[in-house]
Amino acid sequence: MQRDARLHVPAGAAGRPLADFLAARFTYHTAAEWIGQVAAGRIAVNGRPAQPDAILAAGDTIAYDTSGLPEPPVDPAFRIVLDDAALLVINKSGNLPCHPAGRYFNHTLWALLKTHHAVETPIFVNRLDRETSGLVVVARTPSAARACRTQFASRDVRKRYVALVEGAFPPTALTTRGWLMAEGGAVRKRRLFTPDPGAANRPPAGEWAETGLRLIAQHGPVAEIEAEPVTGRLHQIRATLHALGFPVVGDKLYGADPGWFVRFCRGELDAADRLRLRLDRQALHAAGLQFRHPISGCPLVFDLPLPADMLALVSGRHPGVRESAI
Repeated sequence: MQRDARLHVPAGAAGRPLADFLAARFTYHTAAEWIGQVAAGRIAVNGRPAQPDAILAAGDTIAYDTSGLPEPPVDPAFRIVLDDAALLVINKSGNLPCHPAGRYFNHTLWALLKTHHAVETPIFVNRLDRETSGLVVVARTPSAARACRTQFASRDVRKRYVALVEGAFPPTALTTRGWLMAEGGAVRKRRLFTPDPGAANRPPAGEWAETGLRLIAQHGPVAEIEAEPVTGRLHQIRATLHALGFPVVGDKLYGADPGWFVRFCRGELDAADRLRLRLDRQALHAAGLQFRHPISGCPLVFDLPLPADMLALVSGRHPGVRESAI
């Protein structure tokens, strides 16, 4: 399938050089690499070939010709757990984007469902990060999507994740409450969790986040934990665990080394980085879902075991668990 990649320049970006804006918005290329894409004739502004020194104005339309560009490799494995006239419930791998974004278009679950399973319009009810494995709900119709999303919005859906984290996790179950907001650093995607048990003093643009956490087992320097998010915020589990001092194993964005994500985006992770990360992807698995079918109203319960890579780590068959803790 051919991708039509375009966006409109917001008022806040007026006056910025084109390459700088693209590098900040799409971090998979540096500003110099975006200048190379401009020189190759792949970038147009307002329907005309862009110039390397172009300065943007609010409302400009930027188009990116992605034809023939290779996409990063993914693990396209997924298993359909439920398939009926209204819904698909899917167990996806830990290296598969749900929907097109950034460098990914055909290498996504969305594209695979369209091209290999004849799902004309997959509508994602919930979305997982590319590196998070587990349960994804896809509606076949807008009405089914609305009915499911109503349950998610009203917190009538029970979600259960299993994560492997660095450190000795407390044996007593706890519930974290606080605010999630953009961290404001060099990495635009990163979020900061600030505990606030009383839900008071809401910060600007803060989102309230609650997560139940429970230790399943301690495996040397790595803890296997269960996380049940009460709210459903972007990066909620990963940012919360990082704030508590228990980063998710393999997490480049919220890991112990703040330089991991930048080096990962540039393809510069070395052997020492990979040893400390333990896994090639973040060890987070969407293991359980409970909700009602959007048509029949019947309860649906899904419960998945650990995927092979996480299981190998906790069982000692993966070399990463035998290394000292970060």
